[in-house]
Amino acid sequence: MSELIIQASPGLCGAVDVSGSKNGALPVLAATALSGGKAVIRHIPKLTDIHVMLAMLESVGAQIYGDEIYYPNLCPERLDERLAHKMRGSFLLAGPLLARTGRVRISMPGGCRIGARPIDLHLKGFSKMGAQIENCHGFIEITAPRLHGEQIYLDFPSVGATENIMMAATLANGTTVIENASAEPEISELAEFLNNMGAKVSGAGSDRIVIEGVRELGGAKHTVIGDRIEAGTYLLSFAVTGGHGTVRHVKPQHLSPVLAKLREMGAKIKETEDSVSIDASKILCASDIKTMPFPGFPTDMQSQFTTLLCLAEGTSVVIETVFENRFLHVGGLNRMGASIKTDGRTAVIEGGRHFTGAKVEGQDLRGSAALVLAGLAAQGETRVRGEEHLKRGYDDMIGKLQKIGAKISILN
Repeated sequence: MSELIIQASPGLCGAVDVSGSKNGALPVLAATALSGGKAVIRHIPKLTDIHVMLAMLESVGAQIYGDEIYYPNLCPERLDERLAHKMRGSFLLAGPLLARTGRVRISMPGGCRIGARPIDLHLKGFSKMGAQIENCHGFIEITAPRLHGEQIYLDFPSVGATENIMMAATLANGTTVIENASAEPEISELAEFLNNMGAKVSGAGSDRIVIEGVRELGGAKHTVIGDRIEAGTYLLSFAVTGGHGTVRHVKPQHLSPVLAKLREMGAKIKETEDSVSIDASKILCASDIKTMPFPGFPTDMQSQFTTLLCLAEGTSVVIETVFENRFLHVGGLNRMGASIKTDGRTAVIEGGRHFTGAKVEGQDLRGSAALVLAGLAAQGETRVRGEEHLKRGYDDMIGKLQKIGAKISILN
């Protein structure tokens, strides 16, 4: 297993160009299976999860040439189940394949070990729209000659369930209404792509989405939005090192809860239409965080923010409401000198600490990023195992950090 070798890197400065959004690209790529024409998807990030999704599309008959995708023969029974085990986003193919072909057989999805991530909300939505569902030894078999529109209330504003039901509903007979829908920016992006293919989706970005079913969808062109979590992580790389810099090709409104917390802590933030700049040269103060669905504070930024709170002056409290096991990074941070006590979904952080280099191991994607940030701020050498997690969500993280002055390299 490879290791990241990190030396103290005070005062990072410069500009980072943000890659396409992982969480935006995955559902858009899955949605291409709904298309009877050619889809052109630009600004796709080079990530492990993206490679897995593209391979899954090819397994059901997609022909992929650069950023062009089309399906001369769509065969859902050829879905590669081994690939589905590698990431939770694989289940996003269930809705498109069910709507387009009337059947899908897919294994339970895999991914990071940060929580149960149940798919029951997806299945309840499909069932209400007329699908028959069978659980067969770890596989889910879903069939429906043609789905019908329905009124669907989500018990929790799940991003994945909203996306899956929305995609399935585009080809359903009648109108589907999703109540308590997720309002994440990636939902609006998916709706835009679906509408460009000929779907009739309205209300995306609110908690009520309406989908009028159509008989077929055609091809479309789409450019993936900038990754707000990647952007937030690099903003924190400037913050933990007392530096200043800019992240480009991201919409500031997608980062509003993160930027609000940084301002509250004393960082100076400037926004343009497609960039955010930060000056964190002054000592930051403590702040409390509670993760919530958008527009609340994103769970995908909690781990990285915990690193910053260890350095801020004062005591902070972090409450994780989305995933029950998202404090896997705390052990590594404490080993590096942090003072964090956890109780269930709550962490109390005594700030004003200094990190000291150590050997640590990331257990999940965002937790690994949190340890990298700590290494940048630590005295001495830090070795972080878990680079394979980072490749799932960060396109060329090492190169981008090196560009702004980070002393980081990889040891295979």
